[in-house]
Parts: sequence; C-alpha cells; structure tokens
Amino acid sequence: MSERAIEQTDFTNRPLCLSGRGVTKIFGLGDKRTVAVDHVDFDFHEGEFVSIVGESGSGKTTLSKMLLGLLNASEGEIFFQGKPRDISTGRKKKEYWKGIQAIFQDPFSSFNTFQKIDTVLLDCINMRGGKHLPKEKKIEMMTEACGFVNLKFAELTNKYPFELSGGQMQRLMIARIFLLRPRILLADEPTSMVDACSRATILDMLLNLRDEIGMTVIFITHDIGLAYYISDTVYIMEHGKFVEFGKADEVILNPQAAYTKRLISDVPKIHEEWDLSTVDLLSQK
Repeated sequence: MSERAIEQTDFTNRPLCLSGRGVTKIFGLGDKRTVAVDHVDFDFHEGEFVSIVGESGSGKTTLSKMLLGLLNASEGEIFFQGKPRDISTGRKKKEYWKGIQAIFQDPFSSFNTFQKIDTVLLDCINMRGGKHLPKEKKIEMMTEACGFVNLKFAELTNKYPFELSGGQMQRLMIARIFLLRPRILLADEPTSMVDACSRATILDMLLNLRDEIGMTVIFITHDIGLAYYISDTVYIMEHGKFVEFGKADEVILNPQAAYTKRLISDVPKIHEEWDLSTVDLLSQK
C-alpha cells in the first residue's frame, strides 16, 4: 500500500458542502428494473478530499452523475451547502454548476474539437464574471492557470486540444478548474488514461488545487491504493450501497467489510507472491 500523501485531518466539525439522504437511482421497470444506487447517505465537508471506491458496476459513476445534476434521483434528496438542492430550471442548474465542476477519465471527450485552447480558458474566465477584464489581465490569468499545472500558455495559444498529449489535456482540465474555482470538484477516474508518473503528478496537482482554493474534492476511483494515498475520507461502494466509510486510515488499515478486505487484497505487492484467489478467471475450454 502506498504511503499517505496527506496528513490525517478531522473534517466532522467543518460545514457541509454536499450531502444526501436515501439517494437512489433506479433504471427500467418490472423485470428489467435495476437499482444502480441504493438508498445511500453521505456527508462531504468543505475542504475535504473524499474518495468513492468501487469496481465497475458498483454505482459510483451513476452517483457522480446525480451529484453533478446530470441524472435525477429516483428517491431521496441531495443537499447543497445545507439546503435542499434545487436544479429544477436551466438557470438554477447553471447556477449550481458554478459551485460544482468535474474532470473525467477521457480528456479527449471533454473538449470541443473546434475550440482553441485560448477559447476554452477564456470561457472559464467569463463564467467567473471576468468577461470585461482587460485583455492583458485575461492573458495573465490564463498564464497563471497553465503555470499551476506545469504548462506554458505561450506554447498552447492558438492550438487545439487534440494537438496535446493525453497528459497535457488532463492538466489543461485542471487549469480550467483553477480558473473556475468551484466549491466542489468531482474527479471521475481522472488518472486512468495516463502513465504512473503522470498519475502521481495529477494527484499532487489536485491536492495543491484543494489547498490553493479550499474546495472539496470527490474522487471516483476503482483503485483503493490511490484512494488511500490521497484521501481524508473513503467511501466503499458495492452493488449500489456504501458498505463501509470513514477516515482513510481507519477504512484501509482496519477494514471491516468483506468487500473492502477483498479490494485491499487485490492490490499487487511487488515483494510478495500475488494472491489471485479472488480473481474470476475464464474457464478454459
């Protein structure tokens, strides 16, 4: 298991930024009914780094879409800054999105192919009320945002996103967040398409971004090792339910749920013989 990247912090006394009670998502009807998220409760606090960990099909991505307002909950209620979330109109949804933004695992689908990088970053400045700032100030802000993620704006200007590597595009997404400065960032598998060195760099950037603007980060991942490395709090999700949650050290070092124990045992250890007993192997014909 990786060493921790952050020191243990108690967030229970800090204000809530996003919470939910009995949040449920059901797809289909009758025999084709699927409960993707099953009556989950959660409390995410200001400045907290939260990981939601689960395998493919556990419901974590469906939950993230509900948190973003891209899917409506079938049951339950989500609260934003202590009040019932209201995204009933387009205007209210846009206002909500000023407070919560996302970065996704596929950077190539996150940008408009026909928009230059300058336009992508300028849109962020405009969204934060900087539309009428002098051109020089906007360039200064874009340069600062790119510098935060170790990119040089002067080398990106007039380029299109597809001219960048995957790692550069991931960092550009983080630069967008630096300019938007939301209260909450939802990061859905943001390191799954990059190499190990880039993965560590992006995780450290997310931590620095959290510290820089004090936002809450909700990290969606299947990798319990990464969750331990970067999180204050960990929620373990199986079949649409949270089977265990708590401080990262408590959940990872002293797991109670059988599913959590299996996720931990599945993490390969370089100096030990690998235990493949929990892996479903295709039967040989």
